Amino acid sequence: MRIDISLLPALAAAFILVFARIGAMVMLLPGFGETNIPVRVRLAIALALTLIILPLHRADYHVSMTSMAPMLVLMVHEIIIGIVLGATARVTLAALAVAGSVIAQQLGLGFVTAVDPTQGQQGALIGNFLTMLGLTLLFSTDTHHLVIAALNESYNAFKPGELMSSGDVAALATNAFATAFKIGIQLSAPFIVFGLVFNLGLGVLARLMPQMQVFFVGVPLSIMGGFLILAIVIATMMGTFLDYFGGVLNQLSPRG
Repeated sequence: MRIDISLLPALAAAFILVFARIGAMVMLLPGFGETNIPVRVRLAIALALTLIILPLHRADYHVSMTSMAPMLVLMVHEIIIGIVLGATARVTLAALAVAGSVIAQQLGLGFVTAVDPTQGQQGALIGNFLTMLGLTLLFSTDTHHLVIAALNESYNAFKPGELMSSGDVAALATNAFATAFKIGIQLSAPFIVFGLVFNLGLGVLARLMPQMQVFFVGVPLSIMGGFLILAIVIATMMGTFLDYFGGVLNQLSPRG
């Protein structure tokens, strides 16, 4: 009995190329690519997704085994695609950090910081809470399945071997950052209104009663009122974020 192994080099090359795209994306994805997740776990997730995606798109890769140069160029191209996809999802999550920073400033808690596990640096405490809550909801509502679907559908939007337009990448990055900032401001809009009205009221009160220590009265009331508003609107805020996150993934890799 003879076994034909002539296809193994091409299959191995296709596996490496698929892994390059998926691995680069997984290392940046929210929830999967966090710095506190062991590298081996992230590597195992990337390998598992590669084994799932490879049979579906093996025919899309036309690899010449006569020279390493085309292989290396194609690998760099796949890594860039993975970075673009993963960074876009990461920037989408940053909308919660923007909202948390604005809310903290409005409530007078901008100086209360803690280490953000998703960024590995100091961040506003409310922003960290919203980010962790957003990640929890992404997994509890199975929204992370959209990530796997986006990986699969990305082969329709970004064909292997076809060069990505630098203008398209720049437009995608600009739109991702602008939309994340816009959504962050929209999520924090009730607190901006509250802070404006509350501070105007304190200003009027300070003019009417100059002997009153407005700061010592206003800060506790501002924090209490802000947390009351947060308890009322947090469900709507997170629902809006989930719709926004799902919409970004659907736009990033449309079904075709």
